[in-house]
Amino acid sequence: MKEKIVLAYSGGLDTTAIIPWLKENFDYEVICVCVDVGQESELDGLEERAKLSGASKLYIENAVDEFVNDYIIPCVKAGAVYENKYLLGTSMARPVIAKRLVEIARKEGATAICHGATGKGNDQVRFELTIKALAPDLKIIAPWRMWNLKSREEEIKYCADHGITLPFSAKNSYSRDRNIWHLSHEGLELEDPSIAPDYDNLLVLSVPPQKAPDQGETISLTFEKGIPASLNGKSMTPTEIIKELNVLGGKHGIGIVDIVENRVVGMKSRGVYETPGGTILMEAHTQLEELILDRDTLSVKKEIANRFASLVYEGKWFTPLRKAYQAFVDVTQEYVSGEVKLMLYKGNIIKQGTTSPYSLYDENIASFTTGDLYDHKDAEGFINLFGLPMKVRALKYGL
Repeated sequence: MKEKIVLAYSGGLDTTAIIPWLKENFDYEVICVCVDVGQESELDGLEERAKLSGASKLYIENAVDEFVNDYIIPCVKAGAVYENKYLLGTSMARPVIAKRLVEIARKEGATAICHGATGKGNDQVRFELTIKALAPDLKIIAPWRMWNLKSREEEIKYCADHGITLPFSAKNSYSRDRNIWHLSHEGLELEDPSIAPDYDNLLVLSVPPQKAPDQGETISLTFEKGIPASLNGKSMTPTEIIKELNVLGGKHGIGIVDIVENRVVGMKSRGVYETPGGTILMEAHTQLEELILDRDTLSVKKEIANRFASLVYEGKWFTPLRKAYQAFVDVTQEYVSGEVKLMLYKGNIIKQGTTSPYSLYDENIASFTTGDLYDHKDAEGFINLFGLPMKVRALKYGL
């Protein structure tokens, strides 16, 4: 019997070309696995395409709720944002996809896993670190680091030479990655950072802010222990909330980011990310934490948020450090419950009021009016002690 290999299959040009390449160069039986993390229409027609390309079987694994609950929500609670802009849409999805690849490989008795990530990108790192963490005995095949095909045109010709008809052309699209959290765009004019994105041709989930409605829209979100619980007064699952926020945010041009980021492999790359619902959810969560977390906890949490984001970006989800950071974050979320009201207006998210039964904000203390809980005279002694090291140094040495 032939050895089996599990291929991470999207139905795109790369993974379609990989099927005959694997059969031709390794004589594997190719089992395709497409993990549904919210690609929606991109899943249409995959089974027919996979089998026509030479695969023996196609699994389509629904992992949307797992992706949301076990990967997205921990990142929301952590406030994890890479390089101040990127909300980790692709980064969060890769470990759940790779985990399912391992599960199917075990089920099928496969000896190897194959992915279609290029040798220049981050995804090769994310897929392979997850596979190494969960199944160190499995071989990993990465065709982009092995084959001689150097362009989309050559891939299309390779498929044609093997009798595979494709619904693609070499010039018709950006390189995109979509899931329930975001949609990324790379390639074409985006490869030149001096050129503005062609938003009219590029955007899928959103409209440019200048084309959003002239009337803002106010929404309300509630959280329970850092987890989104309702939208506009209706109890919903986190998955349902993200889907609805994607529609609302896209309508108002929310969450469009044009970024030049530092890849794990060392190069800079430019991409445009659409994250309408995720941007709203992250902002609402941040506003709620402003009321609830004390100064020291919030300060340390911000430091951990940056490190957490880097770990996720680098593909180190299945590591003790990520688990330890998440344990800290979960403790900070014990009282992050309440309601956040926001106005969505032409790409902006505008505060409309935040409430929580666990708010540390006390109007009696914060008000300029003198109250019973704060005596202005106490500030003098505090400042004398707080500034004592500076005063002593100035007396001895000056500046």
